[in-house]
Amino acid sequence: MKLQKTLSHLQRLHPKEIDLSLDRIKTLCEKLGNPQDKIKAISVVGTNGKQSTINAIFSILKEAKIKCNVYTSPHIQKINERFVFNNNTINDDELIDLFERIEKINNQSPITFFEALTACFFYKAAQYPENINLIEAGLFHRFDATNILKKNLASVVCSISKDHLDWLPKNQQTVEKIIFEKTSTLLNSNIIVSKQNSENTIKNIKKTINKNVSNKLFFNEDYSYSNGENGFFYYEDKFGGLKLPLPHILGQFQLENISTAIATIRQLNLEIKDADIKNGITKIKSVGRLQEIKSGKIKDLIKNNKLFLDGSHNEDGARVLNEFLQTLDGNKHFIIGMMSNKDHEKYIGYFKNISSLTTVDIPNQQNAISGKKLKEKFRNVLNVKYEENIDKAIKSLSLEENDILIITGSLYLVGEILNLN
Repeated sequence: MKLQKTLSHLQRLHPKEIDLSLDRIKTLCEKLGNPQDKIKAISVVGTNGKQSTINAIFSILKEAKIKCNVYTSPHIQKINERFVFNNNTINDDELIDLFERIEKINNQSPITFFEALTACFFYKAAQYPENINLIEAGLFHRFDATNILKKNLASVVCSISKDHLDWLPKNQQTVEKIIFEKTSTLLNSNIIVSKQNSENTIKNIKKTINKNVSNKLFFNEDYSYSNGENGFFYYEDKFGGLKLPLPHILGQFQLENISTAIATIRQLNLEIKDADIKNGITKIKSVGRLQEIKSGKIKDLIKNNKLFLDGSHNEDGARVLNEFLQTLDGNKHFIIGMMSNKDHEKYIGYFKNISSLTTVDIPNQQNAISGKKLKEKFRNVLNVKYEENIDKAIKSLSLEENDILIITGSLYLVGEILNLN
């Protein structure tokens, strides 16, 4: 209760949820003694794959007994998830104390919620100067609160595609503009560019970072992977090849993210042993990203049918989710809730062979599109209907043996499911 009260106070310090500027975060961090200048950071930017890449880096570094701090967003179930210090997620009491310390120093000055959280992370992270900090950028990067670092160990550029277009002027809602916003202010250190969904995207990234003097690594040029047999895949870069066990997480795209994580770690010469990479890969955890739910209250409602949760919400996310689903036999039933600022029609257009589609409301999210309005946007899809909540949506389905249920469209919806389960 006290944590929620503290969060509510922080959310009221600025009239806007997002207000793209670095002035407020810089002012607050100056009052805090510029803690961001005292940490060793790996910055992770992009549209899709940031969290998964961070999870892979974190898992390998932990296996190598290297302590990390991790800052990600959004959270799925609890805000504590956003803050990892010394390899451990922060507890409620520590988080309340951290928020209160920062707000006392901020002294009611206007600052957005995300900026306040970012300042909290920098302040706490500076207490562990030897740790490696894995920092996920928020919206774009150029004017994102995480972009006040003066130096870092590396910048990782994950897959870039269209998303959050409502934050750009109408005449600038292009992938080229998004690439500029995400990569034009990367620091001079090491830049590792993950697999992109088109040659044109790679070309534009190269153009944007052309004058950046960093060491630059590109997927399929400087590092790559290939599928193997019997539960293995192969990784290759200038340091040599590795035969690696497949991770216990789903999706071909995860091998792309893991390869980028390995390329980043090897480039930094952290003296990571091959065994640490191999063992770390098998311990990667992924919540809300192509996650199969095998037990719990929600799973009990569909008995022996398979249940997958996926927080994808843009075109690229839909594409990789569909690629995975096409490898599975059985009728696919979708339950979808989304935020209002997404391209709903393009998202659903990537999925093939939909047996049924049920739209739902996402509770406690004022920026979500209502399930009824979403149903209207999906009216060209066969067998589309609306139910007000997940329980009713699942109970309305007629599932046969081997049918599959996919709940997707938003990480916020996934969080609700996990809380209910």
